[in-house]
Amino acid sequence: MRVVIAGCGRIGSALAARLAREGNDVRVIDQDPARRRRLPPDFPGRFHPGNGFSRRVLDEAGTARSDALVAVTSHDNRNLVIARTAKETYRVPIVLAGVHDPRHVSLYEEFGIPVVCDVAWSVHRLHRMLLHRDLEPEVTFGDGETLLFRSVLPHYLTGRRLRDLEVDGEIRVVEVTRQGRSLLPSRTTAAASGDVVTFAVAATSLRRVRAFLDRELGT
Repeated sequence: MRVVIAGCGRIGSALAARLAREGNDVRVIDQDPARRRRLPPDFPGRFHPGNGFSRRVLDEAGTARSDALVAVTSHDNRNLVIARTAKETYRVPIVLAGVHDPRHVSLYEEFGIPVVCDVAWSVHRLHRMLLHRDLEPEVTFGDGETLLFRSVLPHYLTGRRLRDLEVDGEIRVVEVTRQGRSLLPSRTTAAASGDVVTFAVAATSLRRVRAFLDRELGT
């Protein structure tokens, strides 16, 4: 992915470093050039000094060709303007924002911009929302270590025991919605076409879940 991150503070720099390590094309914007030092010395992405409000700076960062933009400056109002500009002017497919004051969350919701409030798990959650957005959880527990999410099972799993999808201590099938009716699966319940399954998953196992949900028959 190409990701533009507006704000190179604690959250922005940590998220940028993590995404870059995973091979993504990361562009970071911050009005303070000195914040470039927050990024690793071998950071392979680009740093653009300037105000995230600026169309010139957003253009230089390649916002129009980006897959995602994350606004995590130290000011909620600034984040909202940057996020709205990315969403409405540049038509960036994924726009996320950090919010410091929970009272501002409703402002973002009015414009359909997903937000993260708690600094303690912002990097982890933003990372998950970017790379596992199809697995966005229904409920999270603790500081996000365990989550509950629902997914339509791919056709190649039809006929397989749902029990076979579980991994001890990592993945558990807790509910199935079949033809509009909910059921708790037994040890022998087999997957049927169109099943929507609720999983309880350790956050560290999301990639593993995605691997078998995305897998094509015969691969």
